[in-house]
Amino acid sequence: MRILVMGGTWFLGRAIVGDALRRGWEVTAFNRGRSGAVEGVETVRGDRTSLDDLKRLATHGPWDAVIDTSSSEFPPRDVLLAADALRPVAARWVHVSTVSVYQGWPHHRLTEDSPLLECPPDADESFGHTGPDGSPTKYGFQKAGGEAAVRAAFGDDVVFLRPGVILGPGEYVGRLPWWLARAQRGGPVVVPAPASQTIQPVDVRDVAAFAVDQAVADLPGRAFNVAHPEGVSWAEFISTCLTVTGGAGRPVWADASTLTAHGVKQWTELPLWRTHAGVWSVDASLAVASGLRCRPLAETIADTWAWMQADGRPVEHPRWSEHGVEAGKEAEILASLGHR
Repeated sequence: MRILVMGGTWFLGRAIVGDALRRGWEVTAFNRGRSGAVEGVETVRGDRTSLDDLKRLATHGPWDAVIDTSSSEFPPRDVLLAADALRPVAARWVHVSTVSVYQGWPHHRLTEDSPLLECPPDADESFGHTGPDGSPTKYGFQKAGGEAAVRAAFGDDVVFLRPGVILGPGEYVGRLPWWLARAQRGGPVVVPAPASQTIQPVDVRDVAAFAVDQAVADLPGRAFNVAHPEGVSWAEFISTCLTVTGGAGRPVWADASTLTAHGVKQWTELPLWRTHAGVWSVDASLAVASGLRCRPLAETIADTWAWMQADGRPVEHPRWSEHGVEAGKEAEILASLGHR
């Protein structure tokens, strides 16, 4: 197999490259050079929004498959530009999308048959809107348009992977690293109730393995929701964070009304916390039946902490600074709950 990985060779891209190399495949990576090179990989530098750069990239083909990990940063028209330019030299396209493309996200349980947002394949970055309650999102419209762009170029020779939240070593968004750092600091830790609520993030290495599997799968193009089929409760999640960091912390459970009263932003100030009914109700049974294997999330948490302790540093990204509640606000919440 010869594959082309579109995007940075960091986090998901790096995991995909590593998995493909372990299988003995030939790998080409196309990116702007922000994330460095990987040994054993043919690296082509360039900008995917430049037709000249894409034409130059095409001369390095052909490839059995393209795996696109970077389209989240680009409007549909730029995704279409790349897909059209590479169609003559690529037999298949594996497209990393998002559950945000669904009309019902995050309010309703999702299957692959759930209706999608509508966006033209040649739309620019202005298309779409974010609803007053945070859904649908302009991001979701843009990503739905990205899917339409790839479908227009590749027809049935495309696979869409729609993950929710991806965690693990190398994470650049900062969700799990923030919880781990907070757990290490110790003391009373504000955690969103109920403790029994299940969350469904997936390990980056498991997403990567499934993406590489789909590059070689001899099936008509289709879409897969990618979420942990068992998930983990908030109680298990915070307990594991406290255990692996050795922090002397203890969880203090705060219900949604308390957190809302203190102006805590869902999804960012307490990473992974969101009250919408469908956010952690994603049906991934089709992906599981097709080979998705998810390790226990306790392993993801432990391995991420080990990476951090080994001075693991993600590529700098603006979303990192969005995550985590400020210490003073957390103290106010704790005080309101009778903790100091």
